[in-house]
Amino acid sequence: MLETLRKKAEGKAAALGSSLPSSPQLGRDLPWVQVAPDAPYFITENGENWTPIGQNDAITWPDFEGLFRRKNMQQVEGHLAWLAGHGITCLRLMLEYAQGEHRYFEKPAGRFSPNMVRLWDDLFVLCAKYNIRILLTPVDTFWMWIRWKNHPYNHKNGGPCKKRSEWLLCPDTLRAIKNRLTFAAERWGGSGVLFAWDLWNEIHPAHAGGRTDVFSEFIDELSGHLRETEQRLYGRSHPQTVSLYGPVLDEHPAVADVIFRHPKLDFASTHFYDAATINFPKNTVDSAIVTGRLVREALGHLQVNRPFFDSEHGPIHLFKDRRVTLPEHFDDEYFRHMQWAHLASGGAGGGMRWPNRHPHTLTHGMRRAQQSLAGFVQLIDWKNFRRKNLNNAVQGCEPAVAVFACADRQQAVVWLLRTDTIHKKSRTLDAEAAPVAVNILLPDMAAGAYAVTHWDTLQGKIIAETHLTHATGATLEMKQVPVSTDIALAVRRIQ
Repeated sequence: MLETLRKKAEGKAAALGSSLPSSPQLGRDLPWVQVAPDAPYFITENGENWTPIGQNDAITWPDFEGLFRRKNMQQVEGHLAWLAGHGITCLRLMLEYAQGEHRYFEKPAGRFSPNMVRLWDDLFVLCAKYNIRILLTPVDTFWMWIRWKNHPYNHKNGGPCKKRSEWLLCPDTLRAIKNRLTFAAERWGGSGVLFAWDLWNEIHPAHAGGRTDVFSEFIDELSGHLRETEQRLYGRSHPQTVSLYGPVLDEHPAVADVIFRHPKLDFASTHFYDAATINFPKNTVDSAIVTGRLVREALGHLQVNRPFFDSEHGPIHLFKDRRVTLPEHFDDEYFRHMQWAHLASGGAGGGMRWPNRHPHTLTHGMRRAQQSLAGFVQLIDWKNFRRKNLNNAVQGCEPAVAVFACADRQQAVVWLLRTDTIHKKSRTLDAEAAPVAVNILLPDMAAGAYAVTHWDTLQGKIIAETHLTHATGATLEMKQVPVSTDIALAVRRIQ
């Protein structure tokens, strides 16, 4: 069926004189990213540490809308340069964003839109220039579901699938998605700009008539097809994941076998949308505590060396359902706290915010928070960091301080967050609060000398560095760490 559709579309395109643009050089000199062989983090093919720092964006949102038909390329390039200057390394994007009628990647199914192909060509070229990589997912399942009656994949519009509840069950739809992935791999898969594939955005029982038992086979089909295509073309393949709306695990715990342990996936990603805190934050502390818990739970599902990160989070209920945009000061702190809770609990990077703001962009304060994280990550040797989550194992903290930590026997990342100074009116932390002194006991650290770097997460700078000698080969003690609002610690054994 799909082949018939494609031939008809090609014939129509030829009649209209339409053709795809020629393929430019798309960052083929930029090193590819891969999973580190001995740690649950990422490296480049040159062996350099690489951390995903960025957020979700879309080709129709303000920062990238100028790409379509090359309406404002200068603005887009300026934005990417600004992102690179703030330490951004990665954007999560969907090949099409189906909120409207003019950004379909295929229309009709099987015919790739020349304007969209040119848009992605241009974006890959610009991202290569600024060393920014893309986590790419082929289908925008959210708007595709809501506006299914208009989508080119709908059978009524000449597409392969009769019902949206059959996306994961329909053989013709599977062939269509494979065809889309093949095109993308052939066009852009040779580029180091492509960090990884999110094979299916927020895989959900609703996409399969309420079933979850088909998830594994569906992923197996997409993963195997794409990996074989890339191996044939390039002799290697980009990392793969499949994202999940996190609360699905509460109703369908068996899905964890697929999301976290599918043998063909390279890393795990879920979306942190806790109803009571993250979706509708009452203050800037509770969402961070839940983020730490969700990371800890995710790591409990994983093999030792499989990376994990949250690839979507944000105040979705407040923004989408209540139509409220958080005050910028509050949102900046909410964002920053979640970011550090994610990293210190053992996630790769700080997680990837879905803006949920009007306009749909991150604030400058959020960009400064990302820049701060980008500076801090230089203090840890991630490719040799076989971390374990220690959120519940660190001892010595004051009751008024929440601790988030991960460590192996040589290194540790610790983030300390005050919980007792929340303003009743602003619901943010009191920056003028007198600091409390905290003693930190890190278990099971190797004997030796250690450097401990104290990092100001708001200002993005080192505020102190201490050296310790640890002789027992057991608990490493850091004494009298001052915590006013929050502080991050990078702990490294000195060889």
